[in-house]
Amino acid sequence: MHAMVKLIYCISKKPELSVEEFQRYWRETHGPIAARIPNLRRYVQCHVVPELYARQSPGFDGAAELWFDDLDAMRAAMQSPEVAAALEDEKNFIDHSRVASFVTVEKPIVE
Repeated sequence: MHAMVKLIYCISKKPELSVEEFQRYWRETHGPIAARIPNLRRYVQCHVVPELYARQSPGFDGAAELWFDDLDAMRAAMQSPEVAAALEDEKNFIDHSRVASFVTVEKPIVE
């Protein structure tokens, strides 16, 4: 069995959005758009726990995790109209001056 690759995309909300507005839009509007990306094996949204904002602003407001069978499957997906649609929709809720992403292969330590 080969290891799947995972794209981790750390994102920040647009400053004019509340945490609640950002999380709702990401989950309810953007989620279904991103879920249509071809070759996608798993898609998870990791939202910062809202109560933690009272203490300090987090480095990012969340992270998306997108799993693919391999790099070729991920590269093909990135050329798709579905990814283009997801990137276009990101303009509605993501502050693109504060994002980071990387591609990884998981190395489980505790299962």
